[in-house]
Amino acid sequence: MGNSNARRAMAGFTFVELLITVAIIGVLATIAYPSYTDFVKRSNRTEGQRELLRIAGLMEQYFLDQRLYTSDLSALGFSSSTVTTENGHYSIKATVSDDADIFTLTATAIGSQAADTDCKTMTLSNTGAKTSSPSSSGCWE
Repeated sequence: MGNSNARRAMAGFTFVELLITVAIIGVLATIAYPSYTDFVKRSNRTEGQRELLRIAGLMEQYFLDQRLYTSDLSALGFSSSTVTTENGHYSIKATVSDDADIFTLTATAIGSQAADTDCKTMTLSNTGAKTSSPSSSGCWE
């Protein structure tokens, strides 16, 4: 009798125990994955915000030197008039007023970040006004 108890203790997991474990992991993954993807989208927004602020600083420096803003970002030292952020989540372009004394920088979500329906675009003007489309107060938090 003692021998059968020792064999039973060494048998390992039963199939039912394994199924319960897999079910629990499945439920946890179902709950966690949407939160994770939302977090990734929100953290990727900071890349676009950071680049908008950096380019705005370059635009102000250009304005000090030339007495006007430019919509051609290559004049600021970039390789083209449209800038793609470092990890490729946003495409940024500039527009200026007819008098070239007002600029607006627009970051548009591209690639995997385009799935961010809360903040498809973020804009920054020379006055520091920060807006987004669709209008969402969470984009610039």
